[in-house]
Amino acid sequence: MLPQAQSFHFLGICGTAMGSVAAMLKDLGYNVSGSDENIYPPMSTFLEQKGIKIMAGYRPENLPADDTILVVGNAISRGNPELEAALESKKFYLSLPEVLKFYFLRKTHNIVVSGTHGKTTTTSLTAWLFEHAGEKPSYMIGGIPLNFDQGCKKQEGKHWIIEGDEYDTAYFDKRSKFNHYLPELLIINNVEFDHADIYENLEAIQLSFKRVVNIVPRNGMILVNADDPHALAVTPHAQAPILSVGFSPQAGARIENLKLLSDGSTFEMFGQSFHLPMVGEYNVRNAAMAIAAAHFYQIPFEKIKSGLLSFGGIKRRQEIRGVRKGITLIDDFGHHPTAIRETLKALLVRYPGQKIWAIFEPRSNTTRRAVFQDDLPQALGYADGIYVAQVASLEKLPLDQRLNPEKIVEDLKKKGKAAFYEPSVDHIIQSILPQLQPNNIVVIFSNGGFGGIHQKLLEAI
Repeated sequence: MLPQAQSFHFLGICGTAMGSVAAMLKDLGYNVSGSDENIYPPMSTFLEQKGIKIMAGYRPENLPADDTILVVGNAISRGNPELEAALESKKFYLSLPEVLKFYFLRKTHNIVVSGTHGKTTTTSLTAWLFEHAGEKPSYMIGGIPLNFDQGCKKQEGKHWIIEGDEYDTAYFDKRSKFNHYLPELLIINNVEFDHADIYENLEAIQLSFKRVVNIVPRNGMILVNADDPHALAVTPHAQAPILSVGFSPQAGARIENLKLLSDGSTFEMFGQSFHLPMVGEYNVRNAAMAIAAAHFYQIPFEKIKSGLLSFGGIKRRQEIRGVRKGITLIDDFGHHPTAIRETLKALLVRYPGQKIWAIFEPRSNTTRRAVFQDDLPQALGYADGIYVAQVASLEKLPLDQRLNPEKIVEDLKKKGKAAFYEPSVDHIIQSILPQLQPNNIVVIFSNGGFGGIHQKLLEAI
């Protein structure tokens, strides 16, 4: 039997999803605290504004003395001193997905957005379409959408719209997070190899997607990318109806007459014309999934159209951080080669004829490894000039498994690109500054804080 929840303490509170859910619980009147060893904006600032106490580092004395429910993030492992103290004192603990499942999702219509790429954008778009239509949805988004003041919120509507991550749940539960979210409508954007620290190969990832497909009820719906054979391959044994969405002539909901413009994209679907104020084919795919989800729940097309037009985007997704002396600096969360490639292709449309510099930090658990050694030069090669930083936490990986940034640079130079390896933020800034000219675009790719490079570079310019 679950205890009556009054207080929550988060181990790893500055994770994007962890922090967003913590803020929601605080808004609902619960007592909320947390600890983390990686405390940096925007999440740290956001939590402080909510009045949530954050303790730096993991220590036994951080644990509340009362019957607070502990929420153990998936970055927490055995040996963590705070976790060990919790286990020794038999504290009640749950994973983050379990908190959502047990306390919020059992009596609602749940829309779960999954896939290797585009989850945050698609979830944000879907939540905004429902909000714009007056449905008052609850939502949990792994980022900070600009149309909302936070990434997770409980509202009075009957829908929960949730970003469904395929990464594992917690050290004590190796199932994917999305298997906890009780999907009624499941979106599968795409399926590629990622998370090399927990998945051996693409087939292992597909198995996890097959498991979530298997829990969608017969009165639900599965939306799947019609153009991705790896995604289609996880759905044949689904019990729920399937609608394929994409450019393929075989798609049940086909995207047609696509026009990519510098200020957005136009396309047709369901016999309707839509305008999206975002650039790039991948964003159109994300929007198509959101449109199909809204249509499934009978939101009128006119509401969907006006909702798309008023969508503001998400922090750290092609987010302009500043313009100095005619130089535009863009922050992007991209770390997988596909995401980097598609972002750069979109920026080429958005800024035609302007020189684009890409600065990349190999920081994710996959890009720190040699898995994408050959793919990253192909992706980064869409930029005119490229900087690659040192592999983050490189001492934690054997040399033979580690990404080689110098080789990426060599491969890019063979393509005729201006490419540089610089180990630190200061070295990168010192090297790139003399080369920057008015009308240049600098896009920084990292799934972390990257040593504060965004503000440091703006100040240096």
